[in-house]
Amino acid sequence: MFRRLRRLRLKENLRELVKETRLDIKDFIYPLFVVEGNNIKSEISSMPGVYQMSCDEIIKECKELQNLGIYHILLFGIPSHKDSCGSEALSDEGIVAKTIYAIKKKYPQIIITADLCFCEYTDHGHCGILDMKLQTVDNDATLEILAQQAIILSNSGADIIAPSTMMDGMVLHIRTQLDKAGFSHIPIMSYSTKFCSAYYGPFREAAQSAPNFGDRKSYQEDPSNRREAILESLNDEAEGADILMVKPTLAYLDIVRDIRERTLLPLAVYNVSGEYSMLKAAQKAGVIDYEKVMLETMLGFKRAGADIIISYHAKEVAKLLK
Repeated sequence: MFRRLRRLRLKENLRELVKETRLDIKDFIYPLFVVEGNNIKSEISSMPGVYQMSCDEIIKECKELQNLGIYHILLFGIPSHKDSCGSEALSDEGIVAKTIYAIKKKYPQIIITADLCFCEYTDHGHCGILDMKLQTVDNDATLEILAQQAIILSNSGADIIAPSTMMDGMVLHIRTQLDKAGFSHIPIMSYSTKFCSAYYGPFREAAQSAPNFGDRKSYQEDPSNRREAILESLNDEAEGADILMVKPTLAYLDIVRDIRERTLLPLAVYNVSGEYSMLKAAQKAGVIDYEKVMLETMLGFKRAGADIIISYHAKEVAKLLK
């Protein structure tokens, strides 16, 4: 009997020795949604376990994250005031700027990535200033306010700037303006290949960012186009991006591998809201072993070539890895 047990232990140790892909909580970034007010922690109905939180609750959340070994967050802001140009994002007193400052004051070791976009701040829900004639986003006008927003967030203490608008030339313009403003040390994690995807549905509830007309096909990537998807990331690398990203992940692991094989830059994947909510729904229905499927999914992301995983599952992963 004892010999058999010994053999089993040795077999497991051997499996560990030759394991090719491993999960480390240090590779994860946890997204957070900040709203105005105090003592607010409101669960998002389509994303069980994920909350809209006021700044004071975000500070409490950061303490919990640190205790779990999570030191990287991605911050989204949901202002109470929205207008056509997203002016709340262009103020030092804006919701994300103030929250970054508050987090850094309390927990300076937390690495804050600031999402750089306007869909949460505009009353029309699109990612920048509109060209009313074309009924889509004005690329060049949006570049100007993206750079303003990047400088404000950097000045507030953001460690990484993550532009997600998919505007042509956004990385080059933001890099140039950050450098001029004295922020040449701030890296850019570009949403370099961001698809126009149906997987974003729950996020749009969380961030209150659904467009009130049309869609984002004119500036987000066509899910049908593999070569163009690769080119988008390589263009952002040429413009000075420090980290590339593929979003969503589950349906685009071929693209993750394609980009991984063509760049030496760190590569992030965004395990988006729809992917998260599907696993949660399957867990509730009792049709999967949730924890095993979740970890298998994360391993798939790493195996495909991701260095960084942005995921709403990060806290659950941290508890399981412990």
